[in-house]
Amino acid sequence: MPVYITSLNSGSNGNCYYIGNEHEAVLIDAGISCRETEKRMKKLGLVMEKVKAIFVSHEHSDHITGIPGISKKYQLPVYITNATLASSGIPIEKHLVHSFTAHTSIAIGNLSITPFPKFHDASDPHSFIISGDAVNIGVFTDIGSPCKHVIKYFKQCNAAFLEANYCEDMLEKGNYPVHLKRRISSDNGHLSNMQALDLFLRHKGKNLSHLILSHLSKNNNSMSLVESIFSEHSGNVEITVASRYKETPVFCIEDLNGTSSRKKANVNTHTQLTLF
Repeated sequence: MPVYITSLNSGSNGNCYYIGNEHEAVLIDAGISCRETEKRMKKLGLVMEKVKAIFVSHEHSDHITGIPGISKKYQLPVYITNATLASSGIPIEKHLVHSFTAHTSIAIGNLSITPFPKFHDASDPHSFIISGDAVNIGVFTDIGSPCKHVIKYFKQCNAAFLEANYCEDMLEKGNYPVHLKRRISSDNGHLSNMQALDLFLRHKGKNLSHLILSHLSKNNNSMSLVESIFSEHSGNVEITVASRYKETPVFCIEDLNGTSSRKKANVNTHTQLTLF
């Protein structure tokens, strides 16, 4: 059974990633409104009825803004750590709140979601690996530096959302105050283009077929720059740069005797300030 993935939005103005099979799906973060999430999913031929849960990486506003509305309207369970919930201040109906612990997998139908800790300027930040039918999808954003957990799970991925937040040159020469520049580039900030490229080149697994570069800074990066950096080294991996203004196509990821498919799916036929 294939796994379908898309970025519904990616950037400091909102992050939301969809991962699902034919029967169920999850959202990793919900940083855009319920209405906008519905609108973008409808354009892609995706239906909210398949979404069975929301998983929350951390409490920054660009990852949680849409959670109260979406979870209430569709009565979706929200998987969030106690520390992140306390720091977020978002109203979630009590019966919809579910905690999770690092490295303990959660079954959502035939999907298995494994959270793991990461380095970021938040109370209890986590990334996720979503698995189903021998396919592994990683969501690796808002990471100051690639720790051993990120490297371990990235190696296993058939497809991954990987942060490429800023160009080091653009950040250093830009007009951000020094303290914000240092915060972004710190080990608890974001991954630069070069850090993301290094992780990709050194640790991509043999089954990686799709890489979606995510969470680009509006002021310190550009889609064309990221695409040019990675396309030169892409090899057999399909590179997509996620937008902060619209959804990506839906990608269909399969594992066929150890080789992932490379087709795009036609699915119709089947608060804390963030770091900029």
